Amino acid sequence: MTGSVLIVGPFSEQHRVRAEAAAPGWQLMFADRVAEVGDALAGVDVLAGPIDAEDFARAPRLRWLHSWLAGPNAVLFPELVASQVVLTSSAGNGAVPLAEHAMLLMLMLDRQVRRWLDAQRAHVWDRFRHGELAGATVGLFGLGNVGVDLARKAHAFHMRVIGLRQRKDLAVEGVEHIYGPEQLPAFVAECDFVVVTAPLTSDTAGVFDASAFAAMKPSCCFICVSRGGIVVDADLLAALRSGRIRGAGLDAHGTEPLPADSPFWDLPNVIITPHNGATTAATLDRQADIFVDNLARFVDGRPLLNVVDKRAGY
Repeated sequence: MTGSVLIVGPFSEQHRVRAEAAAPGWQLMFADRVAEVGDALAGVDVLAGPIDAEDFARAPRLRWLHSWLAGPNAVLFPELVASQVVLTSSAGNGAVPLAEHAMLLMLMLDRQVRRWLDAQRAHVWDRFRHGELAGATVGLFGLGNVGVDLARKAHAFHMRVIGLRQRKDLAVEGVEHIYGPEQLPAFVAECDFVVVTAPLTSDTAGVFDASAFAAMKPSCCFICVSRGGIVVDADLLAALRSGRIRGAGLDAHGTEPLPADSPFWDLPNVIITPHNGATTAATLDRQADIFVDNLARFVDGRPLLNVVDKRAGY
């Protein structure tokens, strides 16, 4: 079997060589944007990278689309979902740095790092009593690649780890207890930190609303590193302003970029990062590795990894 492969976006020379070796006899094209290949898109069998509905309509031969993202929400337009095109994701590419980022946000909030930074700018020797993560309970909303890696890291910090997932019968090393989606109030009530690592789907959209924040302890901190749409921003804002919860660390936001006039920027109990917790060179390498491995599988007729259920969204 031979055909045409279009790879869109950053792709190192090392990975180009590996991709060519994985698909001998296939035509490989590399571009920064789909538009660069013009009419050649009509002959593409495999595409790695972003595509919109308009360009998708110009690719009648497309059989497999690979997303560079772990959560491929951006390409789940109706035409693709209804098609026979197989969609795979780069799930797992950013698990390690996102888990690190979640630990960073927990530490920053628990140790009130903003207070130290303010004191440094003012040249003030400000010593105060702060918290420690050891002994605290962290609840992981989602136990996919990020959640599993974060469970290991949190356990190494001597934290108690609990989780919530669709399949609560599937055990995860280091996670003491796993709740089901219908048990969200009981799950969050136990937590000193709630960390959102789940994908955005029809089941998770808006799950963290006023009722969820009302079920949390006032001492709880809320962390979101996956997708902002899982949170109702107005309800989170109200919980933070009223002291219903202690603080929040937000790398993923409901609207991105976060608007300059968003009130989240100025809240003293919030740490904002611009959705780049996984923006590392190693993340790019891992996502390219996932694609090259799958390309060899596709050429050989073997099952692909990270196949997305297009209707479920993950």
